[in-house]
Amino acid sequence: MFEYQKTGRFFAQAAGKSEEFAAVELKEFGAKEIKPAYRGVWFKTDLEHIYRINYRSRLLTRVLAPLLTFDCHSTNYLLKTASKIEWDKIMNTESTFAIFATVSNSNIKHSHYASLVLKDAIADYFREKTGERPSIDKENPDVWLNLHIEHNKASISLDCSGGSLHRRGYRTSTIAAPMQETLAAGIIRLSGWNGTTPLFDPMCGSGTLLAEAVMQYSRIPSGFKREKFGFENLPDYEPEKWEKIKADGERLQRELPENMIFGSDIDSEAVNAARTNLNNIPQGRNVRIEKADFRDLSGTDNSTMICNPPYGIRISDTASLAGLYKSLGDFLKQHCKGSTAWIYCGNRELIGKLGLKASAKIPLMNGNIDGRLVKIEVY
Repeated sequence: MFEYQKTGRFFAQAAGKSEEFAAVELKEFGAKEIKPAYRGVWFKTDLEHIYRINYRSRLLTRVLAPLLTFDCHSTNYLLKTASKIEWDKIMNTESTFAIFATVSNSNIKHSHYASLVLKDAIADYFREKTGERPSIDKENPDVWLNLHIEHNKASISLDCSGGSLHRRGYRTSTIAAPMQETLAAGIIRLSGWNGTTPLFDPMCGSGTLLAEAVMQYSRIPSGFKREKFGFENLPDYEPEKWEKIKADGERLQRELPENMIFGSDIDSEAVNAARTNLNNIPQGRNVRIEKADFRDLSGTDNSTMICNPPYGIRISDTASLAGLYKSLGDFLKQHCKGSTAWIYCGNRELIGKLGLKASAKIPLMNGNIDGRLVKIEVY
């Protein structure tokens, strides 16, 4: 038996500074013994819940099923131990696979070399049994494997997600500096928006925040476009239960009323990208998007504004950013009475340029950017 079968214990990866939010989401899915850790959460559950979590989670990056954990002080021991894992229970010689590895504070110093040793162990296992070996495919493998070595203890896991869950599949058109889908979903969740007020994004870019708002309101599973999940490679995978979960996901969806969600952007390329991406989502056509400078909009009172304005880290033109943030603050004061704004800012020095008092500043990572989600209530 593999380790996860003996313990019922799994690890969910999450973006930095979102571990606590991910733990709350896992609790809602019925997970037990939830323990946040660095860049993720340990938890216990059964495989049926693993299917559901991968299909519906909006915040998690991956879910890992541990196959084996062992003391590992050298690459020779890594090769010897990994060669004994029953790899033919999760793949065969026709399968392709990829390994992503991390190493810290251990005798083995290089993650790339560690992944090569694990690859050789898998190849040796199959070559000894069949005379053949599976192939590597780093782009679209049948099986994703994770190797984590820390303080000379190695853990080899199967990626139940089959690649990062932030890749929803709807974003077929993009522009510079897109927000990661899991971060956008986290912002929608933290805002508490539930459809009782209109939601608008005056700098919508390629529409990621709008798309995640649609999916949350309409109860569209985050993995609705995913063709395959990694848990389908587990030896105790039950396809009948998985098909039922997918059917439930379709049955529970609801329509998005018109004029509930809308967005705008000054850039016509961004507007076209947002329209394309939203058209890839059920109910996405009910989102109104227009090309406009937010400073020219009439605004909307008693609403929820959520946006990710430029902050000069990925966008090269930073000369007018201070003026942009001041204009955004003025727009809120003059045209959005009774509204609540949630603004993600990757450059904390720009927050003060809004000219409005923030009632909350929540740390959130966007890739390597240590940003803040700023809440402003306009009275």
